[in-house]
Amino acid sequence: MKGVKNWFTKENLRITAVDTIYDIIGSVLYAIGYYTFASNANFAPGGVGGLAIIINHYLPWAPLFLCQNIINIPIAIICYKLLGRKFFLKSVKTMLFMWIFGDFIAPLFPKYGGELIAESDRLIAAIFAGILTGAGLALIYMRGSSTGGSDFIIMSIRKKRPHMSVGSITIIIDGVIILIGGIVFGNINAVLYGFLMTILSSLVIDKLMYGSGSQKMLLIISDKTDEIKNGIYEVTERGVTFLKSVGAYTGKERNIIMCVCSKTEVFPTREIVKKVDPDAMVMLSTVDEAYGLGFNPLIEK
Repeated sequence: MKGVKNWFTKENLRITAVDTIYDIIGSVLYAIGYYTFASNANFAPGGVGGLAIIINHYLPWAPLFLCQNIINIPIAIICYKLLGRKFFLKSVKTMLFMWIFGDFIAPLFPKYGGELIAESDRLIAAIFAGILTGAGLALIYMRGSSTGGSDFIIMSIRKKRPHMSVGSITIIIDGVIILIGGIVFGNINAVLYGFLMTILSSLVIDKLMYGSGSQKMLLIISDKTDEIKNGIYEVTERGVTFLKSVGAYTGKERNIIMCVCSKTEVFPTREIVKKVDPDAMVMLSTVDEAYGLGFNPLIEK
């Protein structure tokens, strides 16, 4: 009883409320994407949602999201021990919301394109389905939940084989389902639209989860680090960090400048380096998100 009482704190209730809001909005977007656009366009995207569309093609009376959950249940049971109780319960809550909005709310509105959907409408359906499902999934992933299905499989495979990338596992699973969809719907466009929707969904997820805080990181190797540091601060007002290094060939100690800046500050920073030391080495990479002084706040106020 003490553990239950400790759970009902103001902070835990706030977190649960925020999780639920994200779940509801994400589920609504996901349901609209799948039911309103994808389910009527005669193609199957990747994941369990694609399998549900294939089943629904042969059994049009079967509710789309109920089919998803029927597929999800055995996958969830098999993967429970690997993924842990907390993640499992959060995902079950998300799947419940998706079932409610997908099978009871979304059918109240007409499907895009009508009963006889045109080829041009199939393309638009794939685009909007990808954008909407990607936005919905991003909101769900942001709160540490999932839609079950292929997410469970991918994470379980990663637990067993950590050397495999999430991208490669996803491509294999989604690719097989999309190809099956092409066979079921009997044309190559079904495969192309399936890949288009899946790719767009992935891009939207990455953009919403990481893109808004995307920054650039420069590593600058030079013998004139003090002059470069001063020039960067004068022009961009960005601070830098010195990293101690030793040349493997020369054995010489020197500083490496690390500077994280916005995309618009990359060019003037590079020009400063070129002006101060034309022989310097500059390495540029992308930082998904940056938190702290001068960037996004680490703690939201």
